[in-house]
This record gives sequence, structure tokens and C-alpha cells, in this order.
Amino acid sequence: MEAEIFSHEYFMKEALKEAQKAFDKNEVPVGVVVVAKNTIIARAHNLTETLNDVTAHAEMQAITAATNYLGAKYLDTCTIYVTLEPCVMCAGALFWSQISEIVFGAIDNKRGYSLINQPLLHPKTSVLSGIMEQQCSKLMTDFFKKKR
Repeated sequence: MEAEIFSHEYFMKEALKEAQKAFDKNEVPVGVVVVAKNTIIARAHNLTETLNDVTAHAEMQAITAATNYLGAKYLDTCTIYVTLEPCVMCAGALFWSQISEIVFGAIDNKRGYSLINQPLLHPKTSVLSGIMEQQCSKLMTDFFKKKR
């Protein structure tokens, strides 16, 4: 039972809750949780509109919260769950944090870091994509349908 509780799907559902908070604030609905030893140590969602700050992406907010929680600048024992593939800026920040693992839901075909033909992540960082991809993509699609 414990393994099921702490599954990738469990933590992605928590990230989706954060994405819904962003959606409700008229922010691009991206949500994140950072996990260390099966414990969520940081939660965040996009705040670019709220803070009037183009760097206030969910990942950036979560990195700051997680490093503050740990009292250290490296997240080399942590996994970040994010509903959308990180952009180049966030991938760079995740590189510098030395995050152990990135798990994301939906691929970002317009701004995702994987569009760049150079390695942007720390060499020790592993990546898993497609976790709850349909739910993550649907929230983004619904958000942009509402905008148009």
C-alpha cells in the first residue's frame, strides 16, 4: 500500500492541484511539488501575472521554497513533479539546483527545454515524462480555450 501512496501518479496529482490554483487565478496552469524521501517539501504554481514577474514560473517558486526548507542550495536528493515540461529558464535553474529527478506530465511543444539541441540539465539528473499526460494537457488546453 505504501508504494502505491508514494507513486509518481500520487505526486503528479498533487502538482495538478497546484496547477488548478494557477488556473483559478488566471495564471498559466502549471503546478509543481518537490519531494524528498517521499515527503512533499515544496508546492508552487505559476505566479507571473500575480507578481508581474516573468521569472515567477512554478519551478522557480518551488526551487526557492525547497532550498529554504532544506537550508541548502542543492536539491540533489529531490524529485520535482511538474505538470508541464520545464522551459529553458527553468531547466537552467534545475541544472544549478542539481535536482536528482524531473518528472513531468505534458510535453511543451512551443517552449519546452527539449526543443534545444544542447544538454540543459545536470548530467546526474534523470527525466521521466508522460505521467498523467492527458490530465496535465487538458488543464492547459482548457485554460487557453478560455482565453480565446
